[in-house]
Amino acid sequence: MNEPPKLPASFASAVDLSSLNSSKPAPRPEGAPQSAFVIDVNEENFEALVMEHSKNVPVVLDFWAEWCGPCKQLSPILEKLAEEGNGTWLLAKVDTEAAPRLAEAFRVQSIPTVIAVINGQIAPLFQGAVPEQQVREVLVKLLEIATEQGLTGTLGAEPAEAKVEGDEEEIDADEAEALDAIDRGDYESARISYQKLLARKPTDVYAKIGLAQVELLARVKGLDFNAVRAEAAAKPEDVDAQIRCADVDMVGGHLEDAILRLVDAVRATSGAERAKAKDHLISLFDLVDPSDPRIVKGRTSLANALF
Repeated sequence: MNEPPKLPASFASAVDLSSLNSSKPAPRPEGAPQSAFVIDVNEENFEALVMEHSKNVPVVLDFWAEWCGPCKQLSPILEKLAEEGNGTWLLAKVDTEAAPRLAEAFRVQSIPTVIAVINGQIAPLFQGAVPEQQVREVLVKLLEIATEQGLTGTLGAEPAEAKVEGDEEEIDADEAEALDAIDRGDYESARISYQKLLARKPTDVYAKIGLAQVELLARVKGLDFNAVRAEAAAKPEDVDAQIRCADVDMVGGHLEDAILRLVDAVRATSGAERAKAKDHLISLFDLVDPSDPRIVKGRTSLANALF
């Protein structure tokens, strides 16, 4: 797989949509299916179609052209899988000949290039006509990431009804046990209760956050925070010291400091140490609501550090 191009944090910062000239969508190649889950986009309708839909479901951009042989191999695979996805993600096809400014904004260097947009944030996927099984694996991971960020809708789904003030929601038994254990300072019991809850409800965002918070509290229990900070300052190359200090940052409510510390560690290291810093940072992301803009920015910073 070719290395994906480094892309801007958001399309809005890459190109001013208001300055683009209007153009008609490129016609779909002959024989390609018409579907509510496959759309053609151009410079004029990109904001309304791609960016808005990405707030509900992941949008997969397929940069192609009529003259491109590999595109004709990949596009039918993507369209087929979009149909199978049944609205869990949207395929947006971009003809680079008809919409060259979109290709330029996304720094497309060769086609086909496939890029995802999740809640307005860009995630490079792959380039070239990769096999169907590999495309499926990428899409599975994409949907997992989208779920982690709170995108659990489907195309055409009605917005969830707002909770009426005064309505009470019965708390899950495992969650209640976890909260009681936290009050007692019994983080191990709380961890077990959250794991039981997630075994039944693997997409429960708040249970994931609760588990991550309990694991954080267990890690920092008994630490001398001042000593941890002093060690991290004295040993900037020590990944374990930076990880401990990032945990202390989180407990102190300094989310952005923790993210920056570990992103810097990822940039400065390689091999197993780099993987350790990256994995710990990803675990810290689970401590906060995935829609929090600091988490979205942090994921982008991590991706840039890795690539």
